[in-house]
Amino acid sequence: MVVERVRRMSVEDFLDFAEQSEEYPMTTPTFRHNVISFNIASRLGMLLADQNCQALGMGQGIRVAETRFLIPDVCLVCGEPLLEAASRILLNPVLVAEVTSPTTINLDHGAKRDYYFNAPSIETYLIVDQHRVFVESNTRSAAGWRRDVFDSLDDVIPLERLGCALPLREIYQTISFVDGAASGASDSN
Repeated sequence: MVVERVRRMSVEDFLDFAEQSEEYPMTTPTFRHNVISFNIASRLGMLLADQNCQALGMGQGIRVAETRFLIPDVCLVCGEPLLEAASRILLNPVLVAEVTSPTTINLDHGAKRDYYFNAPSIETYLIVDQHRVFVESNTRSAAGWRRDVFDSLDDVIPLERLGCALPLREIYQTISFVDGAASGASDSN
């Protein structure tokens, strides 16, 4: 049996490693996942363009703990972005969104939610289902986190602290649903 020593890396070292490694496993999101992520980011960008806010798609790392960062599907920063690790890690997102897949749904509702809830700048965490019309909105308040569920294309997610609302019809724009579930059996992730 071969035992390899695990080397701890700084965030910067890991990012350099991942960028240069041909063996670093990265999964490719489904087309539907990408469309939903783009719809959220573009709509938030339009809604908040005059408020000095920037919506970013997948690829932007955010700091959620001293030794941990995550890469959400969408994040929103308002005001001056605070960055570290050679401008790769955002420290002050106010909203993050994850689009679920069968392999990430438990993580999105479990460990990631815990990390996002403990990140002081995050005020809203959206968990968006790509296979049916269903969005869980978690909003920070003085009393803790409030959870609201939206499951109709006619629903609108209020983003009170941002002074706007996000319609589900725009999140799921161009996604076809049959009896509440997304169509397209070939797009199962």
